[in-house]
Amino acid sequence: MPQLRLALNQIDSTVGDLAQNADAIVHWTRHSAEQGAHLVAFPEMVLTGYPVEDLALRPSFVEASRQALRALAARLADEGHGELPVIVGYLDRSETAQPKYGQPAGAPQNAAAVLHRGEVVLTFAKHHLPNYGVFDEFRYFVPGDTMPVIRVHGVDVALAICEDLWQDGGRVPATRSAGAGLLVSINASPYEQDKDDTRLELVRKRAQEAGCTTAYLAMIGGQDELVFDGDSIVVDASGEVVARAPQFAEGSVVLDLDLPAAGSVPQGVVDDGLRIDHVVLSEEPVPAYEAELAGGYAERLDDDEEVYSALVVGLRAYAAKNGFRSVLIGLSGGIDSALVAAIACDALGAQNVYGISMPSKYSSDHSKGDAAELARRTGLNFRTVPIEPMFDAYMGSLGLTGLAEENLQSRLRGTMLMAVSNQEGHIVLAPGNKSELAVGYSTLYGDSVGAYGPIKDVYKTAIFRLAEWRNRAAEERGQTPPIPENSITKPPSAELRPDQVDTDSLPDYPVLDGILALYVDRDKGADEIVSAGYEEEVVAKVLRLVDGAEYKRRQYPPGTKISAKGFGKDRRLPITSRWRELG
Repeated sequence: MPQLRLALNQIDSTVGDLAQNADAIVHWTRHSAEQGAHLVAFPEMVLTGYPVEDLALRPSFVEASRQALRALAARLADEGHGELPVIVGYLDRSETAQPKYGQPAGAPQNAAAVLHRGEVVLTFAKHHLPNYGVFDEFRYFVPGDTMPVIRVHGVDVALAICEDLWQDGGRVPATRSAGAGLLVSINASPYEQDKDDTRLELVRKRAQEAGCTTAYLAMIGGQDELVFDGDSIVVDASGEVVARAPQFAEGSVVLDLDLPAAGSVPQGVVDDGLRIDHVVLSEEPVPAYEAELAGGYAERLDDDEEVYSALVVGLRAYAAKNGFRSVLIGLSGGIDSALVAAIACDALGAQNVYGISMPSKYSSDHSKGDAAELARRTGLNFRTVPIEPMFDAYMGSLGLTGLAEENLQSRLRGTMLMAVSNQEGHIVLAPGNKSELAVGYSTLYGDSVGAYGPIKDVYKTAIFRLAEWRNRAAEERGQTPPIPENSITKPPSAELRPDQVDTDSLPDYPVLDGILALYVDRDKGADEIVSAGYEEEVVAKVLRLVDGAEYKRRQYPPGTKISAKGFGKDRRLPITSRWRELG
């Protein structure tokens, strides 16, 4: 059987930075060549970054992508890599699509190209366009209608893009019809909890359907609220894993494959009306060599480490790609700000994390002490600025009571954080979690102030679990656990009035989060939630709170998405709505 050394480059890219992304492609192509690769692949839309959103609708950006692709092909040849075929994702447009109602103007395409000998020798566009969750690809792209196949050293290699594997039909059965010996799918599939298991089973299933070895190449890094976890996978035709890349780590998987020899050149129209577009790059198999590279199998992270890693990567990418070097956090001594601080220290280094304790007359001594202890344990920059003088001045002028008095304290803290942010150049991190955001248990222009919310998609019960995992991981490494034990064990409280605890206003968090998981994440109605074992009165209260807080969530900053339905792009409901589950 012919041999082929395949290099899958699991790398990060930045939306709009065509020059830097091209540099990265050249760098990793050079690395692949040094490893003796015969075929090199990069992730979906790696040249433009992903997702480009409405940039896809700008003809100037589309044309810039096309020009950058041609320049990249020439550059690779100039640097001595012209004989090495390179698969690159980019933004293109259809040359043949006619203006049509309901399709994006200019017919942009989520596309990929094969670069060889200084030329763009083959282009193709994603056939299946996702239109769910965070994906709006019907808004931005028109689909491709070809089945691309390249012949490399006597092996026919079929090509696909992300959703082409996630949906039935299309290029997977077409790969079998075309008689390809290898299917390479390039992807920019965002991270979600437990998605790695789903992804593995998908790739196994598709390899069996395609009847050949299948390589699933993924992107890593972060883009706004999305995190990409890598986890590239290669399986053989029977579905057995051949290689698996690390999670949340940039790198190259290089492996030797024994693949069936290509037959006659496939032609015609196959499954889903796809027209085979076949290009011969090299007919002769490479001279037989001793296979040395097996690609390896990276151990999977456990569930809590996986989520924590996603939160770290998301914050690090957001800060770096937007030119921010340091962050500012209001440290209350509670669990949420403590976990955000730990994530920030891991993402940016403690020297770039600034914390302010802003006690009021209601702040307990243990909370003030817990904030200082967190700073001592992590080494972050710390100061204390009491808000009581400012609070007294406002109260003397306005005479506020009740909820208005409570929220004033939070808003004074938000004002102070933004003032320090403006003065010193740090971005503020909002410490709200998904449970709070769901029920509106956060003060607008107070604890919702910030440029990024690292834990906005994490339920409160998971906050405790992640804090415990982070401390346990530190102990296992012989390090100081970053989060004070008291921050984990004491009852959660906003400390805006005497002896206040969260359960004065909310159900216990395990109950609250259980209801929210059904209502928010799974769109279950009130009757179904009650049938799941929750008290009708409690369900009614929680659903009313969720429905009434939509206007607050719209004003919350972006934050790392880890669930299948995060607030924002995933879950889109009208602010103005009189529909209520219980009347």
